[in-house]
Amino acid sequence: MPTTYDYKVRDPGGKLITGQLVGDNESLVVRKLREMGMTPVEVKKHKDGMQMEINLRPGRVKLKELSVFCRQFATMVNSGLPILRSLAILAEQTDSKELEKVLTSVRLEVEHGSSLSGGMSKHPKAFNDLFISMIKAGETGGVLDTVLLQLADMIEDEVELRRKIKSAMTYPIAVVCLVVLIMGAMLLFVVPQFQTIYTSLGSQLPLPTRILLGMSNTVRADWWLVIAVGVGVTFGFRRFKQTPQGRLQIDRIKLKAPVFGALFHKVALARMAGTFGMLLQAGVPILQALEIVKDTVNNKVMAAALEDVKTSVREGESISGPLAKHGIFPPMVVQMISVGEETGAVDTMLEKVSTFYTSEVEAAVDALTSLIEPLLIAVIGGAVGAAVIALYMPMFNIINIVK
Repeated sequence: MPTTYDYKVRDPGGKLITGQLVGDNESLVVRKLREMGMTPVEVKKHKDGMQMEINLRPGRVKLKELSVFCRQFATMVNSGLPILRSLAILAEQTDSKELEKVLTSVRLEVEHGSSLSGGMSKHPKAFNDLFISMIKAGETGGVLDTVLLQLADMIEDEVELRRKIKSAMTYPIAVVCLVVLIMGAMLLFVVPQFQTIYTSLGSQLPLPTRILLGMSNTVRADWWLVIAVGVGVTFGFRRFKQTPQGRLQIDRIKLKAPVFGALFHKVALARMAGTFGMLLQAGVPILQALEIVKDTVNNKVMAAALEDVKTSVREGESISGPLAKHGIFPPMVVQMISVGEETGAVDTMLEKVSTFYTSEVEAAVDALTSLIEPLLIAVIGGAVGAAVIALYMPMFNIINIVK
């Protein structure tokens, strides 16, 4: 069983370096350090003592860290460094503890005779199917450094895309939370003051006022029930989302949403085209590429359509023919892929489609940002204004009530 060893070594320049290395025994660790050009001074088993590491997402590596790893790994491979030595250096210099553990484990797998893609496949939380398939294609074609740079570009584009979507969604979420806080404060502290006045008047109140007073009484008297219902609805929604049918329904609703539906659709198309094109360019077989795209597109509606396309292609049909049967793929996408099939440049056409929809996403995010701000201000004003009007409606005829 691999064990962690603490070591002290001197580099070729005579500088004393300390660190940790995982190995089956002390002799293998010493030999590995010497292969790295180091002179071992001391090697001993690492003692954990009373240390405790808390990790809420074990095995997961951040996309930014993965992108940096790909670029550094590509540089080392292109420079002629052996894969084992490159992995050892990358594991030692990374700031991510999870990535260090993963790379150390992958290096041990490669040392024991596994391929690089085979070692990475043991860590699905760090390397998804797309990543592993690209690495395998790079190993087979002898272009691992090129594939790693393509992966780095793809990951950086994905990070930027997520950042733009989050920036578009952050403001609406913050405004909704603000509305909930304002309405909660009104129901708990403001409405009860008016309720005391209205009770002393002893007259029939308008319906909006009675509804608002009823909500206030419910929140104050049965607050625990309100919280329980909220937690239950959230938990139920998450469980429903985890089921295949639930995820399909939610993704279908997302695509038809009035404001954000077009954005989600363009994001899915950009991700599908970019991933599919990169896989074909790397030499991945078309059926395997469709399977990987289906699993990584992050939209069950599009995944179901791609599954149908894969079945048709397996039976000898073209790609564009089955695509045209599904409304989720615009005619432009179908026509460009059709032209790519006729000219033998499907990967190039898919890259153009990805570039087009990526720019469309950027434009959509900018448009949404400028549109959402006044829209949400109107929502806040409408919610608070409705509550205030409901409170003050009895005041409009308070003289008649007093008489």
